[in-house]
Amino acid sequence: MTDAGRDLLVEIGTEELPPKNLAGLAEEFCSRLCTLLFEVHGLGTPSGNPHDYYFSPRRLAVIIEGLRVRQADRNTERYGPAIAVAFDRQGRPTRAAEGFARSCGIPVASLEQKDGKLYFRARRPGQAAAALIPDAINEALDKLAIPRRMRWGAGDDEFARPEHWAVVLFGNEVIDCRVLGVRAGRHSRGHRFHHPEPVELYLPRDYPGALRSARVWLNDARRGLQHEISRQACRRAGKVDGEPLNSHPESPLVAEVAALVEWPVPILGEFNPEFLSLPEEVLIATLEGQQRYFPVRAKKTGRLLPYFIAIANIESRDRDRVRQGNERVIQPRLSDAEFFIRRDLRKPLSTYKKELDGVIYQQKLGTLADKTKRVTRLAGAIATMLGGNGTLAKRAGELCKCDLVTEMVGEFPELQGIMGRYYAARSNEPAEVAAALDEQYLPRYAGDRLPATGTGRILAVADKLDTLIGIFAIGQAPTGDKDPFGLRRTALGCLRILIECGLDLDLLKCLQKAARGHAAPLVASDLPARVFDFMMERLRRYYLEAGIAVDTFEAVLSRRPTRPLDFHQRITAVEAFRKLPEAASLAAANKRIGNILRQADGKISASVNNKLLKETAERQLARELDRVRRKVTPLLDKNDYGAALAELAGLKQKIDTFFDEVLVMCDDAALKKNRLALLNSLHQLFLRTADISRLQN
Repeated sequence: MTDAGRDLLVEIGTEELPPKNLAGLAEEFCSRLCTLLFEVHGLGTPSGNPHDYYFSPRRLAVIIEGLRVRQADRNTERYGPAIAVAFDRQGRPTRAAEGFARSCGIPVASLEQKDGKLYFRARRPGQAAAALIPDAINEALDKLAIPRRMRWGAGDDEFARPEHWAVVLFGNEVIDCRVLGVRAGRHSRGHRFHHPEPVELYLPRDYPGALRSARVWLNDARRGLQHEISRQACRRAGKVDGEPLNSHPESPLVAEVAALVEWPVPILGEFNPEFLSLPEEVLIATLEGQQRYFPVRAKKTGRLLPYFIAIANIESRDRDRVRQGNERVIQPRLSDAEFFIRRDLRKPLSTYKKELDGVIYQQKLGTLADKTKRVTRLAGAIATMLGGNGTLAKRAGELCKCDLVTEMVGEFPELQGIMGRYYAARSNEPAEVAAALDEQYLPRYAGDRLPATGTGRILAVADKLDTLIGIFAIGQAPTGDKDPFGLRRTALGCLRILIECGLDLDLLKCLQKAARGHAAPLVASDLPARVFDFMMERLRRYYLEAGIAVDTFEAVLSRRPTRPLDFHQRITAVEAFRKLPEAASLAAANKRIGNILRQADGKISASVNNKLLKETAERQLARELDRVRRKVTPLLDKNDYGAALAELAGLKQKIDTFFDEVLVMCDDAALKKNRLALLNSLHQLFLRTADISRLQN
């Protein structure tokens, strides 16, 4: 450490922070602070300043290496009002001139004139970093995306949780300042029980080691604590020849556990094997969702074992007592789940339909019963379009929301659909109907599996399209980053089902049918088209993430296919076409043809008069076009776009020769009209797949 650069440590100590997005909060704090110090205040160095963030349940911390101790001196130049405005006819300064001079801190007489305006120039010395850092810290904290802030004590400061201490160490010196109203020092705090004494810090680089000595295992950008928790859980589960579920270091469960403990200690607990008769998802939801335990699955059979891994936050002298305490906690939880299921199964799933009348789906869109009726009608219509089993689709629609009013789903909302599947099976509903009640919510997240059954696919599409139309109808379409109803995910999920499951549906017609299910005052005439366009933008993102070129997508989109599966077949064909050696030349030729046709006056004939084909090149092109059309048309009729474009690629030489030897816009009106008809006939054949003129070389 020299005056050329010092390391900075900032630590904010609080009560236990919300665990759900603690890592994101720490990363955002680091990012905002670095932006202020580097870009706004110019304290960064040309070679860059390594930095890292750390977090635990009771702290956020940032270390930045090699910050300047002072800003560089800076030249300041400012233009003021025009001379004609700055002085009156007698040459006296106006209010505009005096105001500008005052803002510059000098009298009007000291201002220069340049380019017809008042001009101020000065060299200002840089400020000390120690004077700038406190405001930067507080500004970064103030701008963090914290949904609900708390206020404590008599002050006005707000944060996610009340603050108890702060460390601001610049090199080996403490910056005397207040962070969220708390005076900063050099003392951190260790583990609440293992090391309650203050931890004195001398240099920023000592911070991680000093906290580890105080029994605080910090998490960081490399997720070191999450890797340790994963390793410990796997090792402990191995003692019963099992492996913990969702124990990958990057899993949400591991991340949440890491945000709840400062000194992880794995505990292998056991529960009554009789509870293994519960649905597996119920056991997992109880262990993970309510207790943040890791369920254990047998390595050999893959079945759940009557064990769990708990991560304690203390190294107890009597681990058996800790284990027994965790086992006592989970016993009534599992008993409650068993009780809820037993109560729910007292009557068939279908009898819950009448309770849907009393549950509001959305104030302007009616009850869950109303949504159920819409989805049922739409599912039946989609089944008819696909030639599927309409009876099964309608039955699945009738039951699709029944489990939402059961006690089990009331306690575990994340089990919606899953409990519907179990209850439908126990109510002797057809197996495909039972499966569909779960599959209607698929895919639940990016990369999730898709429905496996035909009825499940139909129900999932119907439910998603009804949601999209309904939320758009009440004016709640996504705007900017705001998407409170998750419509982008809903749209993409629907498109994935249509494309990846091979459902050849006309999306626009389905949206029109969905719109007819809603009350007339809600549904504008352009609503289906607006939702369709919204879904096409999600389709754009789908293909871009898959590595499809933008111009390929635009070439197909310009033809506005309304069947996503057909859209996908065209995309695949264009991607294959552009790899052909003739592709670039044919794309350029189509662009030229399009420009010529747009410049043509009057209506272009749909047919070519062979008697008016005078030049050899145009006769050869016409003959070759007729031959290719006879081969291509059947291919296009059965959506074999790849083979069709490959055939059309064979026209390259004849097209090139035509443009080399034939003048399209000639003086003879009849010849010109016929040549335009020939080009239009050629162009339309390409357009049946895509507008390849949009392809870039």
